Amino acid sequence: MSSFRIRGGKKLSGEIIPQGAKNEALQILCAVLLTDQPVTVRNIPDIRDVNKLIELIGDLGCKVEPLEKGVVRFTASNINLSHLQTDAYRSKAAALRGSVMLLGPILARFGEATIPKPGGDKIGRRRLDTHFLGFQQLGARFKFESDSNLFNIDARQLRGAYMLLDEASVTGTANIVMAAVLAEGTTTIYNAACEPYLQQLCKMLNRMGAKISGIGSNLLTIEGVKKLGGTEHTMLPDMIEIGSFIALAAMTGSDITIKNCSIPDLGLIPDIFRRLGVKMEFRNDDIHIPAQDHYEIENFIDGSILTVADAPWPGFTPDLISVALVLATQAKGSVLIHQKMFESRLFFVDKLIEMGAQIILCDPHRANVIGLNKSQSLRGIRMSSPDIRAGVALLIAALSAQGESEISNIEQIDRGYQDIENRLRKLGADITRIN
Repeated sequence: MSSFRIRGGKKLSGEIIPQGAKNEALQILCAVLLTDQPVTVRNIPDIRDVNKLIELIGDLGCKVEPLEKGVVRFTASNINLSHLQTDAYRSKAAALRGSVMLLGPILARFGEATIPKPGGDKIGRRRLDTHFLGFQQLGARFKFESDSNLFNIDARQLRGAYMLLDEASVTGTANIVMAAVLAEGTTTIYNAACEPYLQQLCKMLNRMGAKISGIGSNLLTIEGVKKLGGTEHTMLPDMIEIGSFIALAAMTGSDITIKNCSIPDLGLIPDIFRRLGVKMEFRNDDIHIPAQDHYEIENFIDGSILTVADAPWPGFTPDLISVALVLATQAKGSVLIHQKMFESRLFFVDKLIEMGAQIILCDPHRANVIGLNKSQSLRGIRMSSPDIRAGVALLIAALSAQGESEISNIEQIDRGYQDIENRLRKLGADITRIN
């Protein structure tokens, strides 16, 4: 197990380039299994979860050819379905939550699949009902073996259907879309997720020969086709990294420019950070955050305390709630942070309180943050990363704190952030990885 040792309290400066989007990568990489033709994917982030998924795809018989850094060509012309029955596959798939999105492509192309109950962050209940209800409405039959934690699905006669999703699940929508593109007839998905990453998936599938309309809305119409071909695809920059770097700049009083942000695809993220007091300016497709000694949280128009809550797109992404909470600890003013989706994602605040932050954890979903206005710095402590997003939030807190901090279990951070310590060192951060 590795740790980060951080000596905080330093102002940073310079430019940083966000990695390719992790949440997009997990969808796009599964989609390469929908065709026997080559698919070249660019801007792939070099992070643990993505690399494990690529390894899993290769184990299934897909030819994986790295062309250059961040660019891989996939050719799924010789898939070995019997590998789904092996202990090796079950062990790898169970450790990776993104593996559930292998189901849609495999069912669409081969008509049957087996997958273990996937893992991932321990941030609360993360149900899979939306995925399976969608598959069932397309005509699939599935059986869950509780003793072995295995889902077995028979989908040899997928037919288009109208469905109203019980929640606007991003991975659920992606999985159903990938199953529906090769189903017979027309599929209509209402209450579909419409995040930029889901839009990217649909655009890629259309380039492969799919017929998807309504992209960017919550109503998708998919006309099934017989076969898909190859394509090339470039992934968006990771909006969670961009939000994390915005908060890092403000917390440390640093002058940082974030390059190539694809600003039109960030939705409300810049607006929420502005309401938390962060000054920023757009320079073409770059975001510049000037050094700020202080930043002040806005109130609502009627004078009441600001609430920052997560919501389906185009609302504020739940993956940045932890970062917004940390940012508020050194602002002037108060804010209520409301994490609606996961009931365990705010439990890391005990570490922030130990560092000197003023936070009242109201319940598993809500925390009231009373900003210190940088009148009292956070202090360095020893702590552990509970999940990807809380881990990077604690890392931001440590970089702003006085003294030395040590964060253990950083394998969680490695799952979502590429070479993070070296990129931060180039900005002037004092951070060391300890193996």
